Amino acid sequence: MKVHVAGIDEAGRGPLAGPVVVAAVILNPARRIRGLADSKVLKREERERLAPTIRERALAFSIIAVEAGDIDRVNILQATMIGMTRAALSLSTIPGMVLIDGNRVPADMCFPSRAIVKGDATEPCISAASILAKTYRDALMTEWDAHYPGYGFAQHFGYPTPEHLQRLRSMGPCPLHRRSFAPVRDCMQSGLFGDSAGLTFSTLPQS
Repeated sequence: MKVHVAGIDEAGRGPLAGPVVVAAVILNPARRIRGLADSKVLKREERERLAPTIRERALAFSIIAVEAGDIDRVNILQATMIGMTRAALSLSTIPGMVLIDGNRVPADMCFPSRAIVKGDATEPCISAASILAKTYRDALMTEWDAHYPGYGFAQHFGYPTPEHLQRLRSMGPCPLHRRSFAPVRDCMQSGLFGDSAGLTFSTLPQS
């Protein structure tokens, strides 16, 4: 019996705002997809072209977003591990093997699994997961830009660019910001802005 191999990758570990997004993909060998590569080396238009093809041709895929509040509660590493396990469990096809980009396997992963450093560049199923995670997160942050205007989320997607840091200092954090991350924490401790950490926000917009 053929073993279904799932690739897992994440997007958004480094940003100061928004969720970390994890995708899992089981490719269909009968429906090959040309051009798969690490999402970081692809142009945005290439990722946007490939993402719907992956969704259409894959045997199964899932996308999980772990929100900023959860990241603050458990830290970004554990939030990513939780997202990876949830993504694997959310697949409609049970994987016989899970390949994870990086050097760590979640402790509670319930499928046979292996971590591969730079696997997004060598394993097509991880490359596909990388593309889905990145395009999904970018779409989320673009939608959130309309809810929290002024921060430039549609341009930098929450990453700590000079523009974002300047807006953070001048406007203070919004509910999307990760309060456990040093630049956000430092801004809050400056006393210039109130702490909105207790605020909750709506379910992430779906794209």
